[in-house]
Amino acid sequence: MAMTRQRLGDDALRISFSNVTKRYGAVTALDKFSADVAPGRITAFLGANGSGKTTSMRLLLGLADPTAGTALVGGRTYHELAHPLRTVGAVLDQGFQPNRSARNHLGIVAAQAGVPAGRVDDVLELVGLTEAATRRVGKFSLGMRQRLALASAVIGDPSVLVLDEPFNGLDPQGIQTLRVFLRNFADRGGTVFLSSHLLAEIANSADDAIIIDHGRLVSAGPIADLIPATARTVVTTRNADILAAALQVTHATVERSGTDRLTVTNVSTEVIGRAALDAGAVILGMRAEGDDLEAIFENLIHPKELVS
Repeated sequence: MAMTRQRLGDDALRISFSNVTKRYGAVTALDKFSADVAPGRITAFLGANGSGKTTSMRLLLGLADPTAGTALVGGRTYHELAHPLRTVGAVLDQGFQPNRSARNHLGIVAAQAGVPAGRVDDVLELVGLTEAATRRVGKFSLGMRQRLALASAVIGDPSVLVLDEPFNGLDPQGIQTLRVFLRNFADRGGTVFLSSHLLAEIANSADDAIIIDHGRLVSAGPIADLIPATARTVVTTRNADILAAALQVTHATVERSGTDRLTVTNVSTEVIGRAALDAGAVILGMRAEGDDLEAIFENLIHPKELVS
């Protein structure tokens, strides 16, 4: 699907959390949380269950009010946006009416967004649901509902995407298709803010990471700064020959460690991910030995105590 939106300035597409606190009675879900999400980048929002990720996204989308602080898109609250669904596309839950068809659901969203009804066919094709357009959503699998949620998010041709666990339920080909779309979306200047528990996928797809724990910011910055470029990265792919050839151009050291496995050194996971994307290689798994994102994430959340 070609993106036709007008290119806006960086400030208009920036997500900003400033000293955001959210309390539910005696429970503090967010505690003076501050972070920025830059346009032209894919920013991963990481944290354990209950860390405050979904609460932060709900505040950003105007589904709840902060106790203190602000959550803004382009310097405005969600409710202050002139055309919210044409500015921000969101996947936060899958609250579909089970007896409604995918086409009818998207028709309602298109009307709410104020976009032509023809957009429905565009997004159905984009997410691979054209043949299932007239089926009741209640009969959809988890992966199909996830595709429908993504279609709903992009139907307004937004400049900002806020996605809570967008890879859940997708098969490897679906993950690759979404990865390509998000990369192209960001490369054209859009803002992508997504949460995920699939840390290997995040290492492969995202540019930046914001890590949160118990409602407080732990770390924020480029993923490449978290994972050393010299780490040995084990990549699983059925397109090993294609990816190996693409990585040779980046001056990576590549060893074949199995029929569908490569061991790569001297480049970051971001370089590996971009090489795979450009070459059309589907990555089924990626981990760095000893310095992988999962180990780094765990150490940031639960730092090892120094032994004197």
